[in-house]
Amino acid sequence: MTDKQTQQQADRSNMEKDPDDWTTGDEPMTGAQKSYLTTLSEEAKVEFDESLTKAEASKRIDELQEITGRGKPNH
Repeated sequence: MTDKQTQQQADRSNMEKDPDDWTTGDEPMTGAQKSYLTTLSEEAKVEFDESLTKAEASKRIDELQEITGRGKPNH
């Protein structure tokens, strides 16, 4: 049985894992990534690249969220 602190650290470390370290990062992007990237690309007025891998799509989502302001908490 794991204690709360161990579980919280595991949850955090999984969520913060670098896409370059993903074992499935070289697979094609997921349907959810494709859909969200399409939306973000349209909003940012940039071309959507259908050939991205899962890891590349994750990084691109982060980049486009910075440009569009999406995915950021409202302060």
